[in-house]
Amino acid sequence: MLELVVHMTDDSTLCYKRVMLKLSGEVLQGPSQGGVDGATLRSMCADVKKLTDAGIKVAMVIGGGNFWRFRDQQELGFDRVLSDNMGMIATVMNAMAFQEALTNMGVRAKAFSALPMPSVLETYTPRGARSAFADYDVVICSGGTGNPYFTTDSAAALRALELKCEVMLKATKVDYVCDKDPKKFPDAQTYTTLTYTQVLEMGLEVMDLAAVAIAREGKLPIVVFNMQTPGNLEKVARGENIGTTIS
Repeated sequence: MLELVVHMTDDSTLCYKRVMLKLSGEVLQGPSQGGVDGATLRSMCADVKKLTDAGIKVAMVIGGGNFWRFRDQQELGFDRVLSDNMGMIATVMNAMAFQEALTNMGVRAKAFSALPMPSVLETYTPRGARSAFADYDVVICSGGTGNPYFTTDSAAALRALELKCEVMLKATKVDYVCDKDPKKFPDAQTYTTLTYTQVLEMGLEVMDLAAVAIAREGKLPIVVFNMQTPGNLEKVARGENIGTTIS
């Protein structure tokens, strides 16, 4: 196992002032087979609220896999562009749900869509989203990049750089990045630190490799962690030894 080096802080100090939180759409469905599970949504919003209460500005990108994703529906034979557009619309629905749930908790949140839907959400621009942080604690970026063939991982890396985030927090269901599925292979190698180049050369499936390349270009560190473990999000923000750091 590689050794993780982190910022040294005490329990009252948070490492970051602005973070990008990348969530998969599937986590929002909780125990259900699809859609948004209310209890799961509220729990995740409560975790985000802990960060905003501590003074951290949070940018978010949420996938749409709980509603629609191209790779899950390929047997239908849909045109790729059309299917990706449906996936981007799915992310808009998740963003709207997150915005409303956060607002109901007293968190100032504003969602944007890169896929123009002006009757629903303001269209995303880097300048508009950066300005929103003056009045809001959470800015949610939906609609992917607004273009087909790009994953929400790539969108998250791009938005993190555009919004001047200090780190990208990739929330997953696993504790660390491994060289293969630890559930299937007991000898799987676990990593606590990796370089961008190692991830790309090894072809690790922690996230879309295009997103890793974008992060490398912008020198954006990525922390991959298990958000299903209570308290992990706040611990990551405090610089504790949680998950895998890619830099």
